[in-house]
This record gives sequence, structure tokens and C-alpha cells, in this order.
Amino acid sequence: MTWTPVAEAAAEDLSGRAGYDPGFLAPGPRVPVPLPTDGTDVVVLPYTHFSVVLRPDRRLAAATVVAVDGAALRDVDRGGDRWFLDPRVGPDEQAGAELYARNDFDRGHLVRRRDPVWGSLAEARRANSDTFSYANAAPQAAGFNQSLELWLGLEDHVLTHAREHDARLVVVTGPVFADDDPEYRGVRVPRRFFKVAGYLLDDGPALASAGFVLDQTPLVEEVVRSEAAAQRVPELGAFRTFQVPVADVAELTALDLGPLVAADRMPSLVPAASAAGDVVPLWRPVTAPGELLL
Repeated sequence: MTWTPVAEAAAEDLSGRAGYDPGFLAPGPRVPVPLPTDGTDVVVLPYTHFSVVLRPDRRLAAATVVAVDGAALRDVDRGGDRWFLDPRVGPDEQAGAELYARNDFDRGHLVRRRDPVWGSLAEARRANSDTFSYANAAPQAAGFNQSLELWLGLEDHVLTHAREHDARLVVVTGPVFADDDPEYRGVRVPRRFFKVAGYLLDDGPALASAGFVLDQTPLVEEVVRSEAAAQRVPELGAFRTFQVPVADVAELTALDLGPLVAADRMPSLVPAASAAGDVVPLWRPVTAPGELLL
């Protein structure tokens, strides 16, 4: 199979972007930008209401963190999906359009397009545009990214919670990098992704959090294998979605998740569910948002 590079949009003017605010959940504790604990070199890129922790050696984000204000969310048109390379880092430090051309990989938003779209109309439009930075994208197989029971379903659940309760959320999202991730067009494609959501209990100072790991291994392997063969729609494999201890996410990713680890609701909810006669493993497979322990 041959593929044709796709031209990126003109670079956005990103001057003056404040990025994610670690004090967004006040009067709760500060939730810092998640940085590596193992000395890995990263670049923190601020946008409107979110920040990207870019890992240049992988050409992808190690993590993103976004502030979601459920009381101030706005409906803004996508604006034509104008994806662009961030001019603040080199083009060889971020994966651009060529990674996603003529294959079954979506440019998966790590910070979801609608999450930072709040505030004044100008502010919301700017946030919407910022989410189309390639630094905020990761290769996600279409059957994974679009599945209501996986990535999209989990994001819908988090955003619906914010809308219905006028809640403020902090959402940390990113790949789970592994040394044996398959290489594709010069980029090692992550097979798993994580999400950790932090929020205040009853609008008070007590912080709560929940962690998730989602697996796209079957489709990644199918896309990589099909690069040298005739293009075809990958067969759906056995996809897995887990609610997991936030401490496990921190260990898997070597990221400092700050107070989100101690605020995890799962350690207290699992024993309660088990006492009721249910068998609840620490890595709890879920197939629908209603099965989440929050």
C-alpha cells in the first residue's frame, strides 16, 4: 500500500496561552501538571484551559491535563478540523499528518475537543481551535476511538457528569508507553491509554479521583500489519476497558499524579462491593459507564 502525505494547516498563533491551572479545583488541593518521575525529557506546552506534556523522543504527548468547568461549557462548531503542528517545538518532535494518512488510525484527541470549551465565546473558540494541535493527538484505531463502549463512551460519561452537576473536573489523559510498542512510519504506536479524572465531593475541599486504562492492542497490530498489504478494515478484536487504581496508572506511566493517587475512590469502593457478595478485582473490567465505581 502507498500513502500520500497530508499537508498540515498553518501554525496557530499560540502566544499568551496560560495553559492548565493547577489551582482550578480550589478549595480543594492543587493538582499539578503530571510530569515524569524517571527523568524523561518532556516539554510542557500551554494551551487554553489545558496543557500538553510532550515527549519529543516518542513524538507524542506523555500526558495531557485539562480543566473542565461544567457550569460554563459552550457548544462551539468544530471549525473544520484544522490540525496544525505546534510552532513552539520542532516538526521532528511531534507526529504530524503523515502518520494518519490513508490508514485506519484516527487523530485521537487526548484532551477531548469539548472539554476545554468554556468561558467567554472568544475563549471557548480559542480552546476549541487549540485542541487540534498535533501535540494533542495520538494514533487511535478508528474502532477504538469511535466506540461508545470504550474511549468515547468514557469521555461522554465524564463530560455528562460535569454538565449535569455544574461540576469542575481535572482530567489527565495519555498513552501508556511501552518499549515494545510497534513502530509505524517512524512512530512507536501506543497500545494502551489511560485517563484519570479528579473532582470535589459535594463541592467541598475533599478530592476524589478515578482511573481507567483502555486497550487498543488488536487494532494497532492489524493496522501495522496491513501497511505492506492491501488496505482493509481491521477485524475487531477483544477490546478491554478497565477501571484501575490510580496508583497503578502512576506506576505504569512513571508520571507524578500528585494528590489524585491518594484521592482514588476505588480502594474504598472495591471492599464495599466485595462485602456485598460481588467479586471485584483491582483491575475491574467494565463495558458500560453504569458499571463504574465513582
